[in-house]
Amino acid sequence: MQYAKNILETIGNTPLVRLNNITKGIEATVLAKVEFFNPGSSVKDRMALKMVEDAEQDGRLKPGGTIVEGTSGNTGMGLALAAIVKGYQLICVSTDKQSKEKFDILRAVGAQVIVCPTNVAPEDPRSYYSTSKRIAEETPNSWYVNQYDNPSNSIAHYLQTGPEIWDQTNGKITHFVVGVGTGGTISGVGKYLKEKNPEIKIWGIDTYGSVFKKYHETRIFDENEIYPYITEGIGEDILPENVNFDVIDNFEKVTDKDAAIYTRKLAREEGIFAGNSCGAAVRGVIQLEKHFKKDDVVVVLLHDSGSRYVGKMYNDEWMKENNFL
Repeated sequence: MQYAKNILETIGNTPLVRLNNITKGIEATVLAKVEFFNPGSSVKDRMALKMVEDAEQDGRLKPGGTIVEGTSGNTGMGLALAAIVKGYQLICVSTDKQSKEKFDILRAVGAQVIVCPTNVAPEDPRSYYSTSKRIAEETPNSWYVNQYDNPSNSIAHYLQTGPEIWDQTNGKITHFVVGVGTGGTISGVGKYLKEKNPEIKIWGIDTYGSVFKKYHETRIFDENEIYPYITEGIGEDILPENVNFDVIDNFEKVTDKDAAIYTRKLAREEGIFAGNSCGAAVRGVIQLEKHFKKDDVVVVLLHDSGSRYVGKMYNDEWMKENNFL
């Protein structure tokens, strides 16, 4: 009989799917690494499990303990699956800009969810960074995950996601395009692919209101770059330790409107019901068209499922309220 011993054993080995309609006009082969085939419906399942297992091994996470993390939703879901299988409690701290669906899903799998304001500075005691740290300090037998600075995040993608992409393309990949939030995916995959072939170009997709692109180009952390934005899951107002700028060749910024529109276009033109940052990543590929040649193989990573955004990007009224339709 062929079966997984538990749901965690189904993480990884997600399919690579060619994009045919939304990328018309691009001569290169564009392949989507569809990460919502993971059991928690996002790429974050990979690093969530790795962070938990590494914390178990070195004693940071003890039996019956409580996992505490600040999350935009997807990492929380991956941690929830690990917590259920392994017997931990989970407290997720998030921001009020995230979709209601994300909070509903987290609560459905047993997580306690605390919502903080978005438009406050990271060091503000009300921010989700500060709140998650405080809760971890106040909660007995707890472990604060800190996905932004936890090296297990990028290591998971170096050990798993990168090799999968290399093997699935038979080493023919020429460009890797992915949205950047904590930096774990782009840094882990980028490091692996660069070791295999230094000529592979690693492109990060950023959003307006985030510091990544300017910092990468100038090494200046410009607070004037920071302002509220709608796109979920990518961009930051901090510099996570997991972002390895040395393996990233360039950043490309995508507007909130284009990210939302291309999220919907992915579903309607490719039948791929993906999340908000996936629309940003695909729009980024289209903006980068001049960098691709006919024989190139471009892999764009689709981070999560559209089920998290039914009340937002997939809702006509919400789109109209935000002047996106």
